[in-house]
Amino acid sequence: MKLATLAAGGPDGTLAVVSADGARYLAAREIAPTLQAALEQWPSMAPRLAVLANRLARGEGLPTAGVRFAAPLPRAWQWLDGSAFESHGALMQRAFNLPPIETDQPLMYQGLSHQFLGPRDDVPLPSEADGIDFEGEFGVITDAVPMGVDAARALHHIRLIVQINDWSLRAIAPVEMKTGFGWIQAKPACSIAPFAVTPDELGDAWHDGRVCLDLAVDWNGQRFGNANGAPMGFGFHELIAHAARTRALPAGTIIGSGTVSNADFRDVGSSCIAERRGIEIIDRGAPETSFMRFGDRVRMEARAADGGLLFGVIEQEVVPAEKDHG
Repeated sequence: MKLATLAAGGPDGTLAVVSADGARYLAAREIAPTLQAALEQWPSMAPRLAVLANRLARGEGLPTAGVRFAAPLPRAWQWLDGSAFESHGALMQRAFNLPPIETDQPLMYQGLSHQFLGPRDDVPLPSEADGIDFEGEFGVITDAVPMGVDAARALHHIRLIVQINDWSLRAIAPVEMKTGFGWIQAKPACSIAPFAVTPDELGDAWHDGRVCLDLAVDWNGQRFGNANGAPMGFGFHELIAHAARTRALPAGTIIGSGTVSNADFRDVGSSCIAERRGIEIIDRGAPETSFMRFGDRVRMEARAADGGLLFGVIEQEVVPAEKDHG
């Protein structure tokens, strides 16, 4: 089943069910007004939403062409982002001469969750000097997760899978990391592709809590990376168990994989500019690729084996934020 949020009906939008090919939709407001409401009562909501999915499969529905979609969850109770691709961490440590992080636990931080940008929204940011970078990721959305859940049971709390662009401001990040208190200014609002899909929609590409798909990233119309999500050091179920060790997670929690990265990054490319710069430092002694400028565009998509766009497309332009002069 494929779900989306129409960018109308208030700050949380209006829930819709989308056909498997992404071409048609039916509003689901009579079942659940928003995706958050559906997640909070998923066992009773999912069968009713599936009825709409079956109607779409029979050819019903309105065309999605020209429809403005918000992020599936325009705002969420919780956003937890991991860094689960070991090749990315190892490359960054080597390139920037960072000490290894001595832990056998997943890496994770809690980020901004009151706003997620829609897949075609402009991305307003204050300054090019902040080191504007995209980060292509996969993510999951959970129902309510009890404290202390183990990884095996956590797998059953994954209700939806999403595609994310986790925007980063690289000039600010090192300064904030040195404080030991985590990121605030370096992590603006993320963007999410229009369609959130149930795990069964991925077929064999959903394996061991991992999204085994290539994430194609284009920057200003040029292919930048096509890394696969399979080599996560920790699956999403393990990330959930880590997050829930000492707290319950509310329905609508979004958990990210971190930058999708493969060990053969020189062949498949990268999902963020920082990784490309790290490769250049290792190979040539200095970074050559600059960060994003206002007017730059980034596109991200993941295709199924049949060529279909599972999550739809993120395609956005970075623009200068309007200043509040009071």
